[in-house]
Amino acid sequence: MTAEPVRLIVDVANVMGSRPDGWWRDRRGAATRLIAGLPALLGAEVEAPEAGGPEAGGRAAGALLRLDAVTAVVEGAARGAAGPDGILVVAAPADGDTTIVELAAAEASLRPLVVTADRGLRARLDPAALIAGPGWLNRLLGR
Repeated sequence: MTAEPVRLIVDVANVMGSRPDGWWRDRRGAATRLIAGLPALLGAEVEAPEAGGPEAGGRAAGALLRLDAVTAVVEGAARGAAGPDGILVVAAPADGDTTIVELAAAEASLRPLVVTADRGLRARLDPAALIAGPGWLNRLLGR
């Protein structure tokens, strides 16, 4: 089975908020720690999120995706979070949701896979985009 190449776009604030680990005391530090784990995913072949469910874009169970590029979107107090080599960190000029929608829509070479639990953001994404919840990413990162 051939893995479809995708660009992972992470809603950092949403993923941080999915784990009550004290992130609110140091948002920039928590964002930097989350982003620091993302290089391990570059080039990884993973099972499509919610395989067979609506978030999988009609994919069958067991469909594979290859994470060819990773973008992390930070906003608010997390702006300035450090990003390791290979990870594109984008500081949203206003709200992160609008930046994520724009990045996903502008992606020409790879299908976007957006990680967020934000229903409003999910509704704004192009139907061709794949969507995963924070739990999917946290499992990949061993968090």
